[in-house]
Amino acid sequence: MSKYQYTSTQPSETTDFAKRMAQLLKPQDVIALEGDLGAGKTTFTKGLAEGLNIKKTVNSPTFTIIKEYNGTLPLYHMDVYRLEDSNEDLGFDEYFEGNGVTVVEWAHLVEDQLPKELLTIYLKHGDHDTRTIVLEPKGKRYEELCKELFS
Repeated sequence: MSKYQYTSTQPSETTDFAKRMAQLLKPQDVIALEGDLGAGKTTFTKGLAEGLNIKKTVNSPTFTIIKEYNGTLPLYHMDVYRLEDSNEDLGFDEYFEGNGVTVVEWAHLVEDQLPKELLTIYLKHGDHDTRTIVLEPKGKRYEELCKELFS
């Protein structure tokens, strides 16, 4: 399995990287975001939203679990940090198989409900505002997406 890495030296670079990625996304793409608090998961998602021409302010759906935004493609933004029981069926499949792009923050907490093929993105703190963004594609679709993004 390949891994791809990008280093961002400021939040605007993280946003710009996500905007570029958004141009390559298709309906039913699933992105699993992992990283400590403050690592840039929501900043990354805001960049995806900008790239999808979403005009509404994007923020973390911590207390509602899922927020939906309309743009070039719908964006389904999930934050599953507060879920107590990942075995409970919350209807995630309807989003994963829908007409939009799904972003799942803290995805490892619902790993058993995620599709087998997806793109996992790890955001890691560095010095000051530096972030290391590691993309780990699972499946041919996401491998091709990463190759195009990094070409």
